Amino acid sequence: MGWMSRFLTAVAFLAVGVLFSPETFGSKPDSQPHSALVPFLKLAHLLCFATAFGSGLWVTFIGGIIMFKNLPRHQFGNLQGKMFPAYFWLVGVCCAVCVAAFGYLHPWKTASSTQKYQLGFLIAAFAFNLSNLVVFMPMTIEMMKQRHKIEREANIGEEVGWTKNQEVAKVNPKLAAMNKKFGMIHGLSSLANIMSFGSLAIHSWYLSGKISF
Repeated sequence: MGWMSRFLTAVAFLAVGVLFSPETFGSKPDSQPHSALVPFLKLAHLLCFATAFGSGLWVTFIGGIIMFKNLPRHQFGNLQGKMFPAYFWLVGVCCAVCVAAFGYLHPWKTASSTQKYQLGFLIAAFAFNLSNLVVFMPMTIEMMKQRHKIEREANIGEEVGWTKNQEVAKVNPKLAAMNKKFGMIHGLSSLANIMSFGSLAIHSWYLSGKISF
C-alpha cells in the first residue's frame, strides 16, 4: 500500500465523520437529533462496535495465536500480511462510524462528562487503529519480507515456532539485527492494536449500562 493509498484511507475515514456531523444534517449543538434518524444511528453504532470489538478479540487473542502455533512461520507471516490490512480497514471503518454516530447523538455542547469521555475512547480506538493501518502495519510487512529473505538464505522459516530462528540468529549478525528491528516495529503495532481494543473494551462497559432487560 503506497502513501497515496494511505492518505486516501485517512480522507475516507474523515469523510465518514463529516457525513454524520450535526452540521451536515442541519442539527444545532443544543438540539436533539431528528427522531427518525436516531434508531438508524443507534443501530449503526451498535453493529459497528460489535464488529470492531469481536474482530479485535478474535484476531488479537485467538486466531493469531492458533495460526502461529500450527503454521510454518513463513506461511504464517504471509497469511498475516494479507489478513491484517483487511482487519485494520474493517476495524477502522467501524470505529469511524461509531465516532460519527455517537458524536451526532450526543453533541459536544450538550453531552454529559461521561458521554464526552466515551467519545474520547472511541476516537482513541480509531486513532490507534489508523496509526497501524497507515504507519506500523506497512513497516511491519516490509520488514517481515526482508527477514524472510534472510531466513531463506539460511534455509530456515518452514518450521513451526521460533526455535531455529533464535539458534541461527546467535551466529548470524544480519538476522539478529533484522530480528531486533522487526521486534521493535511489531511491538509498536501490537501495542497500538491493544490500545485500540482496550478503548473499545472501556466503551463496552458504558454500553452494558444502557441495556435494560
